[in-house]
Amino acid sequence: MFLEEISKMVEVTVAAWISHAPCLTPNSFHSISNGKSRNKTTKVVPTSTKAWKIRTAVAASSCSSSVFGSFNQTVGGQVLREGECLEKYKKEGKGKKRVFFLDVNPLCYAGNKPSLQSFGHWVSLFFSQVCLTDPVIAVFDGNNCNELRRRLLPSYKAHRRKFFPQSTISKKYVRGQVGRSQQLIMDVLRKCNVPVLKVEGNEADDVVATLVEQVLERGYHVVIASPDKDFKQLISENVQIVMPLVELKRWSFYTLKHYMAQYNCDPQSDLSLRCIMGDEVDGVPGIQHLVPGFGRRTALKLLKKHGSLENLLNAASVRTVGRQYAQEALTKYADYLRRNYEVLALRRDVDVHLQEEWLLERDTSNDANVLSNFFRLLEETNKSTRESRSNFSNG
Repeated sequence: MFLEEISKMVEVTVAAWISHAPCLTPNSFHSISNGKSRNKTTKVVPTSTKAWKIRTAVAASSCSSSVFGSFNQTVGGQVLREGECLEKYKKEGKGKKRVFFLDVNPLCYAGNKPSLQSFGHWVSLFFSQVCLTDPVIAVFDGNNCNELRRRLLPSYKAHRRKFFPQSTISKKYVRGQVGRSQQLIMDVLRKCNVPVLKVEGNEADDVVATLVEQVLERGYHVVIASPDKDFKQLISENVQIVMPLVELKRWSFYTLKHYMAQYNCDPQSDLSLRCIMGDEVDGVPGIQHLVPGFGRRTALKLLKKHGSLENLLNAASVRTVGRQYAQEALTKYADYLRRNYEVLALRRDVDVHLQEEWLLERDTSNDANVLSNFFRLLEETNKSTRESRSNFSNG
């Protein structure tokens, strides 16, 4: 019965996973509301001592680039060769200890479908080739995580709602299957000595942004493991991103140098540009929907001169900053643009506090057994599913 349930988890549609984060048991993840430190992770003794080869490589077709495409396109040919990225990163970050943040949700997809196999592939490579024994903090989207931004902008990520298979599967059933799948992923992370955070009503991005500042205050170097383009606004000399590259089947670092070479502006200017031009993926409309003549070239020119959206709007309120159509747009739709900024900017005020034990060196002794058991479960599940379908077709 358990294998059948896992099999169903793998086949849940993508939007159901994104839009609903089911309530888990109290011990599933660290509780933020009570303010207590996370209990130290107990090492788990595998039920079987037989070695099992961890299959970290998966077919490219099973991990479609559509999930990570928005970020992969930004690398601009500056991806380091395999084996070189980690060494170069170590040299650039020399002298400071690293703390990794693992953005879990995007790793759980292959193309447009949730996939436990995808999670296993990327997390096994992450542990063995990227973070090693450095501390890792895993973050999930909380329940109702999009509601705050949707109150500001109803279209925010609204397109993800319409994928519910209303006619065939009830929302309650989907939430139950997704919840069990997420619980399995959390269990893997905890057994690998990774604290897991899920803050009610908050997106993982905002939780990470809040904790990044707290980690930096303690003198650490931060690395965010995620394909999410929103994290670019956090890039600095002490904050880097490491992203999964589907085509190369490995992780690659993306630094401030890469960012500057690609955009020729600071991260704050890029965020301001997104606020003006909008973000189709997140359902945030740009000003060109209201003023068709206000395009990317105009926005870039104005931001290059004024630095940020707020500086630009303040300047436009007291003097002429551009051509008449641009001037009128900036004064007439200032509130519209400030709302976009409030929606797209990552929040740093989530009620979450860094625990000192999260900064300890990670014990990796469980990794091989935990991941082997995880891949074994997936293989048994796939085998059981194939046999069930065969029996059904022959019945």
